[in-house]
Amino acid sequence: MLAFTVTATSPPLVSTGARFKVSAEKFPSFLPKQVDNIKDSFARKLASRIERLPVHVGFTENCIMSSVVKSSIQSNTSPVVLLHGFDSSCLEWRYTYPLLEEAGLETWAVDILGWGFSDLERLPPCNVASKREHFYQLWKSHIKRPMILVGPSLGAAVAIDFAVNHPEAVQNLVLIDASVYAEGTGNLANLPRIVAYAGVYLLKSTPLRFYVNILAFNGISLSTSIDWTNVGRLHCLFPWWEDATVNFMISGGYNVSDQIDQVKQKTLIIWGEDDKIISNKLAVRLHCELPDAIIHQIPDCGHLPHVERPSSVSKLILEFIRENCKVEAQSLSHH
Repeated sequence: MLAFTVTATSPPLVSTGARFKVSAEKFPSFLPKQVDNIKDSFARKLASRIERLPVHVGFTENCIMSSVVKSSIQSNTSPVVLLHGFDSSCLEWRYTYPLLEEAGLETWAVDILGWGFSDLERLPPCNVASKREHFYQLWKSHIKRPMILVGPSLGAAVAIDFAVNHPEAVQNLVLIDASVYAEGTGNLANLPRIVAYAGVYLLKSTPLRFYVNILAFNGISLSTSIDWTNVGRLHCLFPWWEDATVNFMISGGYNVSDQIDQVKQKTLIIWGEDDKIISNKLAVRLHCELPDAIIHQIPDCGHLPHVERPSSVSKLILEFIRENCKVEAQSLSHH
């Protein structure tokens, strides 16, 4: 039986870096050393659990050592696999991951090829097809069972593209403040390389990421925003990050609007009502276009509910899983 508990360690709506006592986690040696400067105890704890698993793919001879966080729990429900947004990492899940794990779910947080903390020293292509194949081979080698695939922001486009191409691997979808109506990277795909690199360099800059944090979250303090900026750009400090991101941008990026009506899996849509990055009007459109979906909006919440409202998001995911288990049990009893 799954039990859902929200512990006292769940962060408040507005958490300040100053409140956290920095503990002496042992971090994996492959992480950029700046991980030591992060104050957020949840980010530190999740970072200490990142490991690299070998993934063999067809588009490069080299095995890609791929970064994930995985729980030791083997539950009899489907594994919950958490993707992240554009140019981000598994650390996005620092507050929600422990709640899902505590509820008894086998939980994985997976870095999408080209971002996060995988070893890309021998840089593979980082276009949509490569990201899809890499994730499929990771699933096939390590996860091995149909999953509940969770995609926030651009991760929702990754999840839809994957579910349509590999339906056998995905039992259900959860899409959070989904970025699925943008037409790929648009005109960025036609930029001269030198301009693309200049743009990507800006993307790594602390002021820009700080500004994006102000946009993405409702009313966080200055110290929290600075610390969250450091969490969000940690993966940018790898020497291959610029090349991987330019490679993705020039490839054209994700364009999944034509795939939405091909999604066969039952889908939960979660949206922050005060999202200043992607309007919640698009939540209603997505609900209409997906063949089998339910929608929940979270009040007083911005673009990343799993960072701002972890207990609400974990509760919604858990209820969705329970409901689907009930429906499955009923259909089995009728056969």
